[in-house]
Amino acid sequence: MAQNSTPVAKQIRELLAVDGRLYYLFLVLLFLVIRYLTDILVLESIPDSDRLTSQGDLTFFFLFNALNYLWTPFALLWKFTVTAFLFWSIGLMIGFKAPFKELWKFALISETVFILPELLRLLVFMNSAQDFTYLEVRNFEPLSLLSLLGPENIDSKFHYPLSVLNIFEILYGFIWVYGFHTISRRNFSESTTVVLIAYYLPLLIWLGFYIGAYR
Repeated sequence: MAQNSTPVAKQIRELLAVDGRLYYLFLVLLFLVIRYLTDILVLESIPDSDRLTSQGDLTFFFLFNALNYLWTPFALLWKFTVTAFLFWSIGLMIGFKAPFKELWKFALISETVFILPELLRLLVFMNSAQDFTYLEVRNFEPLSLLSLLGPENIDSKFHYPLSVLNIFEILYGFIWVYGFHTISRRNFSESTTVVLIAYYLPLLIWLGFYIGAYR
């Protein structure tokens, strides 16, 4: 069993001491604000959007966005819970016991990394001198295989899987290696094994299922 007295481990311990409820509210508000500002950019990119709005032609657009805002807090809670359960259960199966509560809080904290692609999308289109469409915004996944290959060159059923394969998912995995190392007091090799089995394996299975079920 490794002793995690490294500076990074100490910082993680300090993060785990924060109020989870306040951090959760902060995270939800940050996601909502960035997505709201991005939606405004999308709306402004639609030709004659003011007239279409007054006529009710964009009702579906506003309804979809409203449902997305309402679903965001629940989607985050669901992700934190499932992620923590996978790490807890897989760790337990291998013999690496870790408190579920601390794993859940670390899932909450580590989700911060996924604010970066949302923020990058907003900044790119906010500073764009060219006109853009809703599909261009939706398909823009910074630092992903989808952006590298170009969505126009890829069959639509591969858009989502290739967008998920991005640098932020890799960074998220590295963060979890340090997190599991700190919480379970296992060495980095053992923590890496848990991350590969508990996070990346289910992710690849899900992407494979999505491709197979896509119609």
